[in-house]
Amino acid sequence: MIFSENWVRQWIKLKLDTAALVECLTMAGLEVDSVAPAGPALEQVVVGRITGVTPHPQAVNLQVCAVMLGGRKSLDIVCGAPNARVGLNAPVALPGAILPAGRMIESRAIHGVMSNGMLCSAQELNLGDEAGGLLEFDADARPGQTVHDYLDLGDKVITIDLTPNRGDCLSIVGIARELAVLTGGRLKQAELPGWPDEGEAHIAIAIDSPEHCPRYVGRVMKGINRAGRTPCWMRERLRRCGIRPINPVVDVTNYVMLEIGQPMHAFDLDCLNQRIIVRQAKPGEALDLLDGSSQTLRADTLVIADDAGAIALAGIMGGSASAISAQTDSIVLESAFFSPATQAGQARHYGLHTDSSHRFERGVDPELPMIASGYATSLLKGIVGGTPGPMVEAVHPDCLPKRRPVEVRRVRIDKLLGIRLPKPRINKILSRVGAQVQFTDATWRVTPPSYRFDIDIECDLIEELARVHGYDKFPAATPRLDLGHLDAEEATLNPVRLKQALVDRGFHEAITYSFVDPQIQDRLYPESASITLQNPLAPAQSVMRISLWPGLLQVLSTNLNRQHRRVRLFEVGKTFHPENGETREIERLSGIVSGSPWPEQWGAKARDADFYDVKSDVEALFTLTGVPETFSFHPVERPGLHPGQSSEIQLNGKSVGSMGQLHPELQRYFDISQSVFLFELDLAAIKYRKMPNYRGISKFPAIRRDLAVVVDEGIPARNVLNSIQNTVGENLTNLELFDVYRREGIDSKRKSLAFSLTLQSYSRTLIDSEVDMIIDRVLNELRDKYGAELRT
Repeated sequence: MIFSENWVRQWIKLKLDTAALVECLTMAGLEVDSVAPAGPALEQVVVGRITGVTPHPQAVNLQVCAVMLGGRKSLDIVCGAPNARVGLNAPVALPGAILPAGRMIESRAIHGVMSNGMLCSAQELNLGDEAGGLLEFDADARPGQTVHDYLDLGDKVITIDLTPNRGDCLSIVGIARELAVLTGGRLKQAELPGWPDEGEAHIAIAIDSPEHCPRYVGRVMKGINRAGRTPCWMRERLRRCGIRPINPVVDVTNYVMLEIGQPMHAFDLDCLNQRIIVRQAKPGEALDLLDGSSQTLRADTLVIADDAGAIALAGIMGGSASAISAQTDSIVLESAFFSPATQAGQARHYGLHTDSSHRFERGVDPELPMIASGYATSLLKGIVGGTPGPMVEAVHPDCLPKRRPVEVRRVRIDKLLGIRLPKPRINKILSRVGAQVQFTDATWRVTPPSYRFDIDIECDLIEELARVHGYDKFPAATPRLDLGHLDAEEATLNPVRLKQALVDRGFHEAITYSFVDPQIQDRLYPESASITLQNPLAPAQSVMRISLWPGLLQVLSTNLNRQHRRVRLFEVGKTFHPENGETREIERLSGIVSGSPWPEQWGAKARDADFYDVKSDVEALFTLTGVPETFSFHPVERPGLHPGQSSEIQLNGKSVGSMGQLHPELQRYFDISQSVFLFELDLAAIKYRKMPNYRGISKFPAIRRDLAVVVDEGIPARNVLNSIQNTVGENLTNLELFDVYRREGIDSKRKSLAFSLTLQSYSRTLIDSEVDMIIDRVLNELRDKYGAELRT
């Protein structure tokens, strides 16, 4: 919110200087971002009145203007502005003046005619963007008066950063009202001027969506002066608040919005078809807007329409077909209340953000439309004349916001603030806020004013007490915390431990958006449904992720494009899945690997990571659970991963994740030239660990036996390991796979697996015959289950 300090001071008498005013607003939560002068100093730039205009004798496009500066002093100035005319008051830069751009003005001959100064445009004085003509002052400007004094450029322009809940401060009156609350001052104006009916012209109004627009006010004004011009004081106030003047009708609607906070719009009456209807858009309905864009409307969009079709996006922007033009002489003034819930996100969906949508999204006082319409009429009457008809109001009282009373308890105030405010002080603060206050039995019953959408619960009122009392008046105190023991199951595996394990293996943690590119997600999961955002930040962030891989792939691509050839990343985050009309969230751990499995070094030959390198990283996580043998890898073909190099990860037969090499098509899509491997696990599957049980060291000797068996190529070594472990039982203290052989002497469709078995009893010494029996049982089990043969 940008506002003029002097404009605010016209609404409230303040004893504070600018610095104190800024401090007061900031300490109350309305943080001041900047304070700037309303304009440059403009020394030796004065008001001049053109008293004569003659053509330049040597230049067709120039004129020689006689300019009066007050008293009998007059200067001849050569000027090429098309609007230079007798009687015009305009700024004159005298010889010796230095313009904001650094140009020094001096008397000099222009095509043989002496020019003793310069008549200036708004752009040349840094008072606007208009450069096509002279800056025009009103008739009350006194020749010879400095432009600095005439325009009151000693004013300050203050910018504040408002939180979304303080939409009531998006106006001059709102700022003044807030200052009155903070300082105890009184607003100077109790009521705004209106204007009575002078004619009978009116327009019918129908509200088809009262839950979205419970109040709509329209007023017809006929016979306005097309040649009317916005007065200089109004143009200056608009400029200081960041709005470009356009024409009197548009300027007045903007001025009312800035001063009292009610957005307004004006339609050309002759462009409307019979009546105004407030309704939902029809699917596929089109509307050309004032900014030149053409929008195809969604069915949930609220529009202002006539009997021919939509003429405006309600609360956002008007349509070009009914816009005010130089030929407009009859208008309809619109002033309405639109529900904040209805307006939320609508402008963003169409790629728009306007002053009106900014205010309606945050909440506008529902009592303002009639006041604003009357005030705008009075301003227009003084500028362009016209005959106003009656104000036509369509209202559905049952749909207007109801301000329900909020109760705030003394005990709760004391607890949250940490100090005890006197009862009279609390009464005074709550009354200043504009609320209706009743006190009974240590409880205040407060009905907030209609413009305070941010006061809804007890804590909101306590916050108001703290703000108005002054945060700086609270005594400093050391907070007291009750230290207690945090109960945590020892068997719970902290995610930090999992992260640290990956960091120890050379990974870096990544954090990506939960919103991802639908094209990437569809390529990875073509058969899975995604949740589409109604108001995405960008088209490439329009769906909720169902995997962490889309984000990690984009991070990988970014790093490779910046010449990082070895990338090892992981992320822990939630994925979002539509399920029976609701959203199910799953917390997952994912990783991505590309490039060498280890940093460049002399001790190992350089190579790219492969499937088994990444499998080793995943198995390191399983080891932390204490039961790595319960996890298994099963070959599977799935979209997004390379056929033959992808695996489903199971825990006790249930799928808990997947891993594999990125599919070549996706590799080409991301323009990646080296292999990429990914893994993803449900975090719940590795959330718990098996607690170790103490067992003493056996006093009896251990026996090691090596066993090599030949099995079919498709049999996983993990299955064989599990069978050996189950067959041997408790006497097996260690089991290792130490060799896989596929060469000479072995059938091409089979492989040799060599295991070491360490056997030891805690109660006695195992003898060779017992061990031989155990080995025989193992061989029989493997032969029956897998067709294994002992390799000799």
